[in-house]
Amino acid sequence: MKQRLQFTGGYDYIEVLHQSILFYEAQRSGVLPEETNRISYRSHSALGDQGHHGENLTGGWYDAGDHVKFGLPMAASLTNLAWGMIQFEDAYRAANAWNYGLDGIRWAADYFVKCHVEDNTFYYQVADPGVDHAYWGRPEEMTDYRPSYLVNASLPGSDVAGETAAALAASSILFKETDPVYAALLLNHSKTLFNFSATYLGVYPSYDFYISDQFGDELGLAASWLYYATEDSFYLETAEDLYVRYGLFKRSWGYSWREKNPAVQALMYQLTQDDEYANDLVNYLDVWLPGGGLPYTPGGLAYRDEWGSLRYAANTAFVALVAADLGNWTQKYFDFGKSQIHYILGDYGHSYVVGYGVDPPRRAHHRSSSCEDYPIECNWSDFGYDGPNHQTLYGGIVGGPDINDYWEDDRADYRANEVACDYNAAFQSAIAGLKHFEIAGQP
Repeated sequence: MKQRLQFTGGYDYIEVLHQSILFYEAQRSGVLPEETNRISYRSHSALGDQGHHGENLTGGWYDAGDHVKFGLPMAASLTNLAWGMIQFEDAYRAANAWNYGLDGIRWAADYFVKCHVEDNTFYYQVADPGVDHAYWGRPEEMTDYRPSYLVNASLPGSDVAGETAAALAASSILFKETDPVYAALLLNHSKTLFNFSATYLGVYPSYDFYISDQFGDELGLAASWLYYATEDSFYLETAEDLYVRYGLFKRSWGYSWREKNPAVQALMYQLTQDDEYANDLVNYLDVWLPGGGLPYTPGGLAYRDEWGSLRYAANTAFVALVAADLGNWTQKYFDFGKSQIHYILGDYGHSYVVGYGVDPPRRAHHRSSSCEDYPIECNWSDFGYDGPNHQTLYGGIVGGPDINDYWEDDRADYRANEVACDYNAAFQSAIAGLKHFEIAGQP
């Protein structure tokens, strides 16, 4: 029987959940469905995105404040969002956010299906970051050439293909009952991508953005999710083998788009109830608890890195809430997860979530929301504008403070003020986790 928690509220998790979903809608690329487009300042964009042979690569999410579509963080974001919906479905149902959440999952999953043009060929990026970052304006008005980048048998990318396989397997679970044909499509792509990533081993060419140096954790994550989705013992045995072969029992520096060991540990424990995985998960999580060795800011943020400091805390908060939900070590991991998410929501005096709470960010490093209403021209003068962004990017969390809790609402400081898909994903799932525990009536 699970422990009862000392729960205190203070924040509207339902509102935050809805706002985070809106953030992903603001990041959408491609043809937007006009009847359901809830972001008034966004419309169709990047309609010429294509592969080397004219394949249609429209859709997906813009990565951050820019307009590049980076496959590895996008796939990691999709995995975390799908995981949160699977683990904390009751929260989405109670918030009347289930269908909105599914729409977001489908948007990214559809894009990855387009990118998987052949069994062993996958497009993992669209747009040149250098060219893209020289442009400040609306995605709807981009005119620069947007090249596409692929991995295949001779230029492998086990990390990005493996993470995408994990994302599609997790996503397939969400559609299994209501849209079995679509679920089967996603699962088929997941299986094929996993086979590709496990057969042709290598780290994808990142070209100085989202640099990866390993792929074993993504392979292990994909095998774990494929077992979750299929209950095929082949994938469990494969995951167990990968766990040992690539040392996925080791304590990660953090949980992020780059490092997946904590997720594999949590999933493997959930799937097998083997204490080996539980012990490895505890070994990671306990470092993040107060007194565990990780520095904390005076205001209570577990501080891992200056670039996206809130992202790392939110990611581990989500894993901690999953661990709490699995019924062991419940109180301490619930307390940790709640403390980190509440810091982001405003416990230190102001919110870090655009459009939510007390004194939230108003100058996020984000191109489209910085622009005035169309057709007023948008350019670098909007970047340098002293006032708030002209549009409200509801739900986006900014990078966050330094080790001393210092943070300035400055659009030019992209380390502290840019938003990103991978910043919001585990954060959104952690919000759902807190709502899940609230629904459970604990106490």
